[in-house]
Order: sequence, then structure tokens, then C-alpha cells
Amino acid sequence: CNWADTQVRSGIYPHPYNFPVIPGLEVSGTVLGLGAGVDHLVVGDRVTALPNMGGYAEKCVADASLVAKLPDTIGLDVGAAFPVQALTAFHMLHTIYNLKKSDVVLVHAAGGGVGLLVIQMAVKAEARVIGTVGTEGKEKKPLQYGAERIVNLNQEDFVAVVNRMTYDRGVDLVIDSLGGETLDRSFDAVKILGHVINIGEAQGKPLDNIRDRVLLTSSSFTRFSISHVMPNPLLWQRGTDFVLEALADNWLDIPIVQKVPFDDVCDMHRQIEDRQVAGKLLLAVHG
Repeated sequence: CNWADTQVRSGIYPHPYNFPVIPGLEVSGTVLGLGAGVDHLVVGDRVTALPNMGGYAEKCVADASLVAKLPDTIGLDVGAAFPVQALTAFHMLHTIYNLKKSDVVLVHAAGGGVGLLVIQMAVKAEARVIGTVGTEGKEKKPLQYGAERIVNLNQEDFVAVVNRMTYDRGVDLVIDSLGGETLDRSFDAVKILGHVINIGEAQGKPLDNIRDRVLLTSSSFTRFSISHVMPNPLLWQRGTDFVLEALADNWLDIPIVQKVPFDDVCDMHRQIEDRQVAGKLLLAVHG
């Protein structure tokens, strides 16, 4: 389950769907049937997939170009957990931005699913990571995964911490899923010619001053959505290959917190909206 699922349910997803709609952006399972011309899969294959919604169901349909066979070493739980968050992390760091050794990355919501994956990928690339969290206790996993410093937004000023750690230079890249005031202040933490990527509005919509903010440091801004990668099979395959190889090499961990029975889906959404989860919740749909 993803934050986007809660937004779709609430009718506030930035890329709206017409109701009625079945949520669920990512699934894993077994292939039951194939369309004409599909030659990279066979019936019975264990796969991971990105359907265009519809994942909260016993059966769903996905474009074959967005379906990948899972290696025998990767279970269905991990197959369902990684597509949206891990591919979002990969494409922010390596498609939208060109992450380099010794870059300094500021990751907001560092204890969330995307944040934890961004940290692991950035550390693997030998970048430095500063993270923020809004809940006490959520700093543990980011530090375990290699973040240098975690700032509790309710206790410290993240801009001041960034300035101290970078000697007032600022970070090379900001990854933000909060929006609102945190996104606005992130422009005070990014270096001249740096980059800010926003992927969500958990704190509220961005303020109407982004043009003025980027003007101050000639920084650049991207509002990224994995949905814009999905129509490009080559980009999707590049990210999927990277993640599957990282999982096979055992350096990337998908932090699955709980597998939730389908009858408890409402409670699962509440946990996500209340930001109680440091990692990934899976919804178990049994057919």
C-alpha cells in the first residue's frame, strides 16, 4: 500500500481517477493469462507488476511492458513491495538527477518507505545523506541504513543543521514528499545550482512561490511522479533491472513492516495517514 492509495480513496490524488475506482498501484502474483504478442512471460510465472490501479483485487490486468518475472530468490512479498517506492527512489536519483559520489542529499520523511530506499541507494553511490523525520523513533532505520544525521522537524531547524554540516554551502539534492512549508524552506537548504525534487504533499500543497525560490540560487525543481515513467518501457525496465539486481546482491532492503489481511484495509490506510509506519505495509488479497 502506498500514500497514493489513500489519496485516490480520498479523491485528492494529483492525477485523478474517475469513481468508482479500485486502488492498488503495485502487485505481485502468478500469471493467469497473456495477451497476443506477449513473449517474455508464460502462464504460471511469478511476477511483479504496475497495473493502472486495480491492485486491491484477487485478479487484475496490467500492461505486459510493466510486468517483470521475479527471480526464484525474490519472494512475492518483496515483489509486491518494491515497484512504486523503489522505482521512485531510483529514478529520482539516477534519471531526474545524476547522483555522484560525495553529493550531499537531504531526504525528508527519511523514515518512510521511499525515504529509506533513497538513503540506501544514495549511500551505495557513496553520497552523504541528511534526513528528517516528524515522529520520534523513526530516526533509527535511516541511521541504520547509513544516513549521517537525522533531524526531528519538531525539535530542530533542518536548515540550520544542513548549513552547519555543509559549511553554509547547502546540499546538492533535496528529496521532499511533504510539500507545504517544509518544501518552501528546503530552498534555503539547497546549494547554488542544486536541485529539489518533490513527490508528495503530506503537509499540504506547495506554496505559490517556487519560481521566486529557484531564482535565488538558480536551483532547479521537479515535481516527479512514477506514473510518468510507466509509459516509457525502457525507463521502467532500467529501474526494475537495477532494483532486482540490488535485491539479488543483498545490499538493498525493502523494509516490510506488516502484511495486512484484506478485511483490515481501512486500518492499514489509517496507519499510513497517521504516519505510524516506518517502511512498507502489504495488503494480502487471497483468491
